[in-house]
Amino acid sequence: MTKTAQRIITDGRAEVTFRSGTGPAHQGGHAALDHLYYRDPMKILFPRPMAGDLTTAVLVTTSGGMVGGDKLAFAGKVEAGASALFTAQAAEKIYRSVGPDCDMAVDLDVADGGWLEWLPHETILFDQARLKRKTTVSATGTGMVLAGEMMVFGRLARGEVFTTGLARDAWDVSIDGRPIWRDALHLEGDVLRMLDHAAAFDGARANATAILVGQGAEDHLDQARDCLDHAVDGLADKDVLCAATAMKGIVIARFMARDPMKLRRVYGAWWKKFRHQTRGLPERLPRLWEI
Repeated sequence: MTKTAQRIITDGRAEVTFRSGTGPAHQGGHAALDHLYYRDPMKILFPRPMAGDLTTAVLVTTSGGMVGGDKLAFAGKVEAGASALFTAQAAEKIYRSVGPDCDMAVDLDVADGGWLEWLPHETILFDQARLKRKTTVSATGTGMVLAGEMMVFGRLARGEVFTTGLARDAWDVSIDGRPIWRDALHLEGDVLRMLDHAAAFDGARANATAILVGQGAEDHLDQARDCLDHAVDGLADKDVLCAATAMKGIVIARFMARDPMKLRRVYGAWWKKFRHQTRGLPERLPRLWEI
């Protein structure tokens, strides 16, 4: 009698909270760990911060990727007066699914006077993958969040494009408990038709969204646009399409490109310049991004 192997569904979670540190070890914007929890396949690493930069937590997913039915959740919190950067060890891969969706939940919370950065690597969607991701951002008082996500539609180096499946990438943003922005990218079914349509992605194979959230964030719109101009300098006109807009309490930057590596370079160049202009932080990316 043959037994059919049953795959174990992944249900990983990680939580990290930083508080404002005291003493010489926490000068220069460094923060102290206040809460840490994780369960397989998620882990958290704490590399030594680069001189003058933020305390950093690195999210690691040891399963190597997500398949249908898997769930991953991350909660990053920065308490009053603290500053911290959350990033990931590598790109997240979403494999082909025979039906069930993969679910990802990201919750970012910054308290009064705090600064939180969320800069994961790109999410790569294999053909026939199914992903639902929701990023919730909450800022209190004068706290600010700089957060972004990047998505690649297919394993392009292998000639594979994300032709069909599900890609839902939703944002829910609030300040002092009041919703200020909700947004969702939803691609399902014949995805390739939408990716190639001139009125949609026009052949783009990667996109990214970055937001600055907090009281008075809209005042940084001109800086966001100047940083975009700097980031695309030297590229052909349509290599990477990008733009920024603002509403009360939020700046939104969008990126789209046929070549994911060109988008990644522009996205990273914009990020490090924008963090410097808005927060006075070093104009650089985490070590894991500098490849």
